[in-house]
Amino acid sequence: MAAISIENLTKAFGGNSVLQNLSLHIPDGAFFTLLGPSGCGKTTLLRCIAGFYDCDGGRVLFDQDDMTHVPTHHRDIGMVFQDYALFPDKSAFDNVAYGLHARKIPKVELRERVNAALDKVGLAHLADRYPAQMSGGQRQRVALARALVIRPRVLLMDEPLSNLDAKMRTQMRDIILDLVQESRITTVFVTHDQEEALAMSDKIALMDRGHIAQLGTPEMLYGCPANAYVADFIGSANLIPVRAQAASGQVAGERTDILIGEQRLTGQLADGEIGPDALLIARPEHIDLQPCAAIVPNSITGTVLRRQYLGFKTTYRLRIGEGETEIRVDLGTGHRSVDFHPGDTVRIVLPENSRIVRNNDSKAS
Repeated sequence: MAAISIENLTKAFGGNSVLQNLSLHIPDGAFFTLLGPSGCGKTTLLRCIAGFYDCDGGRVLFDQDDMTHVPTHHRDIGMVFQDYALFPDKSAFDNVAYGLHARKIPKVELRERVNAALDKVGLAHLADRYPAQMSGGQRQRVALARALVIRPRVLLMDEPLSNLDAKMRTQMRDIILDLVQESRITTVFVTHDQEEALAMSDKIALMDRGHIAQLGTPEMLYGCPANAYVADFIGSANLIPVRAQAASGQVAGERTDILIGEQRLTGQLADGEIGPDALLIARPEHIDLQPCAAIVPNSITGTVLRRQYLGFKTTYRLRIGEGETEIRVDLGTGHRSVDFHPGDTVRIVLPENSRIVRNNDSKAS
């Protein structure tokens, strides 16, 4: 087991900078997710940690050990790939045993450890099967057993669930978490799927063009997004243009007055340097709707454009005021006896702690 420290890491390909002076710390035993869209640098960072790529600058440390120039096979890592990377001519048993053979583990101990690893992933009965005879979920479990059986200091996983169907992905999440928590191994998990990241991680680093846009717990990234990019990528968010100006001396977390059109409301500053051109972040499930005649604090008028009944919730598309801004609101089924239909004018009730961010802010320092 080991903590991982990344210090001022840079990496470029053909003059194209992919990682730019990136630094982060991953605590020993944490399940840490690198999240982001294609091209954000998450897989490049993972491959630098693994030693598959040489760093152009900066350092990679496991605890206090500088691994920057250590070959991959000497870094004591377990690796799970998107495409499983199993040997097609080897059985499940022999695939799992491969790393132990390389470490010259005695035969009796090797057999015990391989059998135990296959049993933990529920595949002891398939030890003699070859990859072509197994489902995608079974192959991924073999790959996971192979990575863990060597008892590495660090487990690295590159989009391991992306080739599985939705039901199998959910099952594999639980299997991975059970095994990782039992072994208490430091795990770095790469994904573009925000639901996977929220469900599995102790901490998430959301990446954007070689930088970390925000680092924190799943609850922090969802509930307190640092900027519009984070809010839009993590879950679903309405990004509403507002006019705002933080008063002198105001700091992040304080509430301030904002204008949506000519309607005055209250929001919460994401930082103390908000200019007049800002965005209010409001999750669809955090917004309420009331009849237009109601007098409700922190509300604005809007018009219902579309109503969709989805069983457990009803989703509304609305236009705010007389402008062009449209938002989505999700109301749970049974939320109230009042229902709304296209053409209705309603009061849109926004939480007073809705985050106010700069309109042009796409990276956090």
